[in-house]
Amino acid sequence: MRDVGTSWGRFPRVRQRVVAITDRNAELPRSREPMLVHGNGRSYGDSCLNPDGVLLHARGMDHFLSFDETTGILECEAGVTLAEILDLVVGRGWFLPVTPGTKFVTVGGAIANDVHGKNHHVVGSFGNHVLGFELLRSDGARRECNPGDAWFAATVGGLGLTGLITTARLQLRRIQGPWLVTEARRFDHLSEFFELSNIAAANEYNVAWVDCMAKGSTLGRGVFFQGDHAPATPPSKPRAAAREMRVPATPPLSLINPLSLRLFNEAYFRRAPRSPRLSISHYDPFFYPLDRVHDWNKLYGPRGFLQYQCVVPPANARTAISELLQRIAHSREGSFLAVLKSFGSRPALGMMSFPRAGTTLALDFRHRGARTMRLLDSLDDVVMAAGGAIYPAKDARMSPSMFRGSFPNLASFRKFVDPCFSSGLWRRVQGDE
Repeated sequence: MRDVGTSWGRFPRVRQRVVAITDRNAELPRSREPMLVHGNGRSYGDSCLNPDGVLLHARGMDHFLSFDETTGILECEAGVTLAEILDLVVGRGWFLPVTPGTKFVTVGGAIANDVHGKNHHVVGSFGNHVLGFELLRSDGARRECNPGDAWFAATVGGLGLTGLITTARLQLRRIQGPWLVTEARRFDHLSEFFELSNIAAANEYNVAWVDCMAKGSTLGRGVFFQGDHAPATPPSKPRAAAREMRVPATPPLSLINPLSLRLFNEAYFRRAPRSPRLSISHYDPFFYPLDRVHDWNKLYGPRGFLQYQCVVPPANARTAISELLQRIAHSREGSFLAVLKSFGSRPALGMMSFPRAGTTLALDFRHRGARTMRLLDSLDDVVMAAGGAIYPAKDARMSPSMFRGSFPNLASFRKFVDPCFSSGLWRRVQGDE
């Protein structure tokens, strides 16, 4: 029997047969249909979906195997979430070296998508801090993969297509406590973002929210955030983690529309200080502001939404990001979750890793059918012309040509794809559908 499944963006909806994987020592099931590993379902598009295939739900592989409090080396099964790691290690003086905008992703998913965070300009992506993992192939072979070998490079950022990651070893980073010293300030146009990014490069974490509804002289205005881990005794009273809430049901229509976007964006921009404002914050609101709103993806209505994230190289960043924001503002299809960040130059270890030197822009768009698809296709044109890339973990519609342009190592990667593994995204970008 097939289940109807979807990703975090709630688009597309597909039928697939779900098989739970709870024992890392067991062999993979035999199947004539293509298989795909699924963690906690926080990818936005169809990279974690397997239409008419078998979805290996591996969240049940959630055991910790060892943790050395002296070195910060953690070994766990691949179904462990980043939230569970934080619960274990923060009180012992350790933290994740890299974390995306949600802590509800699994270790296996973080490796398969080579996730990045607000400190990419300093430490690179998640794969740069993976010490090794075990990979189970459909033929029963188990491979110990370590940095520097080809199977490691193919699996980091490999979209779950090389097999099932069973266990992984991670190098954590030392902290003095759960607090961060943070700073926020607003900026009035896109050029100022690039100036602030250069100034803030010495801070471990920085990111910007951008008002994608702004036009003309205010194009690219936004709020710039930066932060560093605080000492054990913060110099002032910290701001506690925010109370959690839940979106109870999917509204019949999207609550995200041009009017609500303009009102939210204007209020959010005006609320931010003109001059830098320092504060002490728990790590939760700084790294995971949306995690406290459970099921926030329902706000986009029954049709769901599409997230779009691109990166463009430094030489073309100002021109390309400006053109992208102009097209988005003109379309009136903007997002209140618009994030702008400068990536650093530390090379990723994965053949198919998305993070690379340049500027990345990420936005959510309510799904309005062909109109939304045309807009995203036009954004692809800008990114492709600039020599940039689209993030597969956020994608549900890019073309095979855009995928090939995004990943120059694609031909080499194909040699490592497990013959029994596939996904909705993989078949789409290979032109098989």
